[in-house]
Amino acid sequence: MSVLSIIFIIFIAFLAGMEGILDQFQFHQPLIACTLIGLVTGHLTAGVILGGTLQMIALGWANIGAAVAPDAALAAVASAIILVKALGAQNITVKDAVTSSIAIAVPLAVAGLFLTMIVRTLAVPIVHLMDAAAEKGDIKKIELLHILAVCMQGIRIAIPAAALLFIPAQTVQNFLESMPTWLTEGMAIGGGMVVAVGYALVINMMATKEVWPFFIIGFVVAAITQLTLIALGALGVALALIYLNLSKMGGSSNNGGGNTGDPLDDILNDY
Repeated sequence: MSVLSIIFIIFIAFLAGMEGILDQFQFHQPLIACTLIGLVTGHLTAGVILGGTLQMIALGWANIGAAVAPDAALAAVASAIILVKALGAQNITVKDAVTSSIAIAVPLAVAGLFLTMIVRTLAVPIVHLMDAAAEKGDIKKIELLHILAVCMQGIRIAIPAAALLFIPAQTVQNFLESMPTWLTEGMAIGGGMVVAVGYALVINMMATKEVWPFFIIGFVVAAITQLTLIALGALGVALALIYLNLSKMGGSSNNGGGNTGDPLDDILNDY
């Protein structure tokens, strides 16, 4: 791995750590972080596959109340680095490398919570310094302290990423090969269950009675193996346009009166 690639990976890890707090450009999402690391290391396809798989798992990770979700940024960056290291040994297939990296990602995500706790503890004195600066009206100092606190989140991911980069590729491969089958298969099955939970959470937030027919249609059409992802995407856009047109028709019926909020019901009530 070249020096330039190492610098890019550490920079991506730094951005992913900050985005875990900012949520502005979503660099901490596995699909983006793994794809970028795969791009700068010459393993773009493997990075996309790993990122897409981890993204399905991360759908079920969300901060609820005082409960902090597993660290998607550390899981994405570390597993992508391990993937690249394993592929660099040239004695492992992409499928096996991705499967092993996914098995490692979930424990890494949980371990990332410990690093998050340390960083947030260190941020408490910074808040007090910002309070003192606010009393003096020193806005510039407040801004600098705020930037410092956010950069600490980036360093939280960049340091473990840099440490992993200096581990020889052969060592990573030997570690992956030493993992027992029951562990890798068990983690893969567990990851699949988390994917189902993630989908259920998303559906629970979005589901309304007027969109269920479209969900059923999409679920059935997705089972047709001859259709490509582009075809499925085109069908999704078409169904979305149909729903928007139904919404307009339902909202304008009866001169705006009797609108139930369900476009399908509004249209049926006209007959």
